[in-house]
Amino acid sequence: MRAPIIALAAVAVAAVSACDLDIPDLNDESIDELIDKPTKAKVSAASTGLLIASREDIAIATGYVAVLGVLGRESYLFEPSEPRGIIELLESKVLSHGSSYGGALWVPPYRNLRNANIVLAAVDRVADMTAEEKEAVRGFTKTIAAMEYLRIINTRDELGAVIQVSADPRVLDPIVSKAQVFAHIDTLLTEARAHLTAGGANFPFSLGGGFKGFDKPMTFLKASQALKARVDCYRKDYAAAAASIAASFIVSDPMSPQLDLGVFHAYGTGTGDRVNRLVEPLHFVHPSISLGAEKQASGALDARVVRKVKPAMPRTVRMLTSDQQFTLYSTPSSPVPIIRNEELILLRAEVRMSTGDLPGAIADLNFVRVHSGGLAPRTDLTMSNFVDELLKQRVYSLLFEGGHRWIDARRFGRLQMLPIDRPNEHFVHAAMPIPIAEKDARKIKEAAPDAGADAGAGSDAGTGSDATPDAGTD
Repeated sequence: MRAPIIALAAVAVAAVSACDLDIPDLNDESIDELIDKPTKAKVSAASTGLLIASREDIAIATGYVAVLGVLGRESYLFEPSEPRGIIELLESKVLSHGSSYGGALWVPPYRNLRNANIVLAAVDRVADMTAEEKEAVRGFTKTIAAMEYLRIINTRDELGAVIQVSADPRVLDPIVSKAQVFAHIDTLLTEARAHLTAGGANFPFSLGGGFKGFDKPMTFLKASQALKARVDCYRKDYAAAAASIAASFIVSDPMSPQLDLGVFHAYGTGTGDRVNRLVEPLHFVHPSISLGAEKQASGALDARVVRKVKPAMPRTVRMLTSDQQFTLYSTPSSPVPIIRNEELILLRAEVRMSTGDLPGAIADLNFVRVHSGGLAPRTDLTMSNFVDELLKQRVYSLLFEGGHRWIDARRFGRLQMLPIDRPNEHFVHAAMPIPIAEKDARKIKEAAPDAGADAGAGSDAGTGSDATPDAGTD
């Protein structure tokens, strides 16, 4: 358990400048002291470290936004020296569970989940924190854990995932079903709500610029409930989703739409900080984005395309061509959305449609069309064509923010409706595979259940220990 703690303290200290975070330097502290005799300062630093570590594999070339963008036909990854972003993600019938594409996006979340468990265990033993501060830490930590589990199950879907419950890194927790993972996420966010409600006026640590306006327990609760609304819709629990949306930060005032209101992963160029690598000229727009866009009254394309896409010198890789790139992330310090008000309005439209309130659902969808897309409201929507319009608006509103097109196509049973660039040569994958290190660890466990440290070392691939070789990671 020591390696994750060292990394957590180090990453928190490294990112002080860009995230505006005041973190004490714990490098000279005994790791045993940090685990066995936690203090307010140490737990606060570790809590901030969780937030910083949560962005680790979001905005890199083979990260969450980029890989899911390719799988969902939002983008191409045109890296001349590394064509696997096309060969594996689009052309291969089977994703490789041992590569930095198919087998990716597994270890970093579990590494952070290991740290979250350590924080939750430590906060109970802190003597110099108030009861309210402890509750605030618990609510924050469980929200971050839920966010990590959601990213894992979004990539693995029906293959399931590990719910990490064992404190001992040598223990191999089982892979459980998608339904069980979602139930666990729901439990974490429900518990987080109770903790944050009792969390007092302030966190004992700073959340930085990515959570501006949501950096106190009661405002952070609104962001936590926004994430729960997303999870509720993914589970098709629309009654719960309606309650979560009502408790979130949703705003639908036509005089002040505030569509970009929300919480974000923060990046920066300061010493030791992490930059947003989605700014690099490797990420090209899938041609279907502009081809499928409606036009405004002026004749210009959907305002979201105008804002988020720019012309570029055409690039061709393996007979695929694009002449557009993204403008969402204009600098290495550009933030990446975790969840925004625009998504909440679209989630409410989904909830209203699914609970029989078609007029309310149409009003929400038209709100987004008008205020985000610059498009005329639709007057011809019915229950039979509403989902088509909902998914289209989600494509343009949430473009290149976190794999929404792929996830939405899968959850509505429409993966085969995603564009295929070259028939019989490209494939739409439903999920990324469980990494080879995770699979091998379970074979070792089955073959030698009493192998002690050897079996335990293998199990770390899925539980996130820094001691494990990051097979399949970035």
